[in-house]
Amino acid sequence: MGIAASTRTRLGIAHPLWMGETPLLPLRRLDSGLASGVRLLCKAEWLNPSGSIKDRPAWYIVREAMRAGELAHGKALLDSTSGNMGIAYATLGAALGFGVRLVIPGSVGRERLAILKALGAELLMSSPLEGSEGAQELAMQEAGREPDRFFYANQYSNPANWEAHFETTGPEIWRQTQGSVTHLIAGLGTTGTLMGAGKFLRRQSSQVYLGAVQPASPFHGLEGLRHLPTSHVPGIYDPELQDEVLEVETEEAYAMVRQLARVEGLFVGVSSGATAWAALRVARRLSRGVVVVIFADSGHKYLSDAIWG
Repeated sequence: MGIAASTRTRLGIAHPLWMGETPLLPLRRLDSGLASGVRLLCKAEWLNPSGSIKDRPAWYIVREAMRAGELAHGKALLDSTSGNMGIAYATLGAALGFGVRLVIPGSVGRERLAILKALGAELLMSSPLEGSEGAQELAMQEAGREPDRFFYANQYSNPANWEAHFETTGPEIWRQTQGSVTHLIAGLGTTGTLMGAGKFLRRQSSQVYLGAVQPASPFHGLEGLRHLPTSHVPGIYDPELQDEVLEVETEEAYAMVRQLARVEGLFVGVSSGATAWAALRVARRLSRGVVVVIFADSGHKYLSDAIWG
């Protein structure tokens, strides 16, 4: 299905629903043991239209494809995903009228599958044993087999991924903190958030610390995050940009998710637990500073996962 003629021009400029301008929320009780000069703030990305930070890169990827004519003439978008990016693609596809085909690891939770089916995405399941990397490889094969049918979005190497955060996430954080942010903590999945927002903040102040959060081992339960030493490294990733890699154990992240729910009243996803744990570790070192941590999504898509078992 092609993009409706009445919306094609307008939606080439503005998001069809709404995106960004998510609030920074203070973690008032979690930071009770920190030095008085330290503030700990979370970026509430679950308030984007499809429920995660992935609305930002999904829109930038789709917008650039539309401008280049790569989603014209009935072409569908094809990519691999473990959930959030696919939900963002499917939301845009439903709003703009293009097809979405997603390669999903067979291990993905039932909540994410139900949302994707509700939005009308076409799903191809990859081996649950091969995780997001197996899904990525299968998506590449599918794109090669039918190049005239699909626009292969390739979120791991598409520069529009990090550019979305350079143009939206980073400027929002700078403006919301009135330029006082000293530390940014973000998870490494596609790496787009840290690469884009980090590049923007470094242009404003070369002293901003960038902390990269990843699982402590190759086998983990931190959905959306990658253990880069044993994974395919995304093409957009620049390891020279970050100041430190902060490794988090699965159980540490799970415990933090439960603590955020019961102490702060914030019901967030697993990757947010990991970034919060890492941010608290960094914040405890400081006597002064404004630490901003990215909370990518809410916990509603993970209710059947082991974290709540």
